[in-house]
Amino acid sequence: MRKAEVFLCLGCFLMVLLLFFNSSLTPALEPPGESSNGQKSRRSPLQALHDGDQVESAVQAVHQGRREVLEEACRSYTRKRRVLIPEDLKHVIVDDQHGLLYCYVPKVACTNWKRVLMVLTGVAGPIRDPLAIPANKAHIPGNLRALSEYSASQINQRLRSYLKFVFVREPFERLVSAYRNKFTRSYNTAFHKRYGTKIVQQHRPDPQPEALQRGNDVSFAEFVYYLVDPATQREEPFNEHWERVHSLCHPCLIHYDVVGKYETLEQDSRYVLQLAGVEDQVSFPASSKSTRTTGDMAAQFFQNISPFYQKKLYNLYRMDFLLFNYSIPAYLKFR
Repeated sequence: MRKAEVFLCLGCFLMVLLLFFNSSLTPALEPPGESSNGQKSRRSPLQALHDGDQVESAVQAVHQGRREVLEEACRSYTRKRRVLIPEDLKHVIVDDQHGLLYCYVPKVACTNWKRVLMVLTGVAGPIRDPLAIPANKAHIPGNLRALSEYSASQINQRLRSYLKFVFVREPFERLVSAYRNKFTRSYNTAFHKRYGTKIVQQHRPDPQPEALQRGNDVSFAEFVYYLVDPATQREEPFNEHWERVHSLCHPCLIHYDVVGKYETLEQDSRYVLQLAGVEDQVSFPASSKSTRTTGDMAAQFFQNISPFYQKKLYNLYRMDFLLFNYSIPAYLKFR
């Protein structure tokens, strides 16, 4: 009886061993530029970046400079490096067909970039014009895959072999843009209820019952008080629309190959599409907004913010200023 048990266990062990070797021999997902039969396919965006023959040298130099500034700032201002966890990668969108990883930042043209990626990944079906995709569809969860949805080995493979890019914006222009969009537009009732009522309750002396109920008249000063109040982040993380870029995209943990800027959106977007070899398949939508938030507009909003709170707010967003080489705005009074 014991011999039979021993042979049975041995048989089970050999079967498990066989399954392990079979699974380990299964070919991994191939990044663009490689094929299973050893033949060279199209060049990956990362290869195009390193080869440097796709784009004029002046553009390459600009982006090399941005990478160097970012790396130096990370060395200077980041004390401890830590390991990435899936939670860090929820904002990183994956395009497996073209070898792209895009970290989206709200209020930095992310709707249009999601539209472009929907066209490239085939999610948009026959639609080739990104602007033909309704804005609300671009933000439907599940339309585009996030890097956090992959296994650890798949995440590492993509971080090594895909082109990683992010678009950033002058921090206070982005913040004012978020405030204008979420708190001054009558249609954003969800934000008014979710955040406006709380801000009125906590940061307005003697609020009226209607304001407590609707939360639709939050002033920019009240929004600032809410942001710099330490209790705010103890209670819950910032909403993505005003969360700092370094907290959304972790640029000191992920080596971004392209750091695009909102101030040079069209040329930087064209650069990414050229590296991906898809500039003849899709175009990044040209901006036609005349109401978008500018530096002059941001200056007007900060006029009624005291130097004390300006300083507090700058300290809150300081890393975004430093990492992406934005100067302290001239309209700030605390210096």
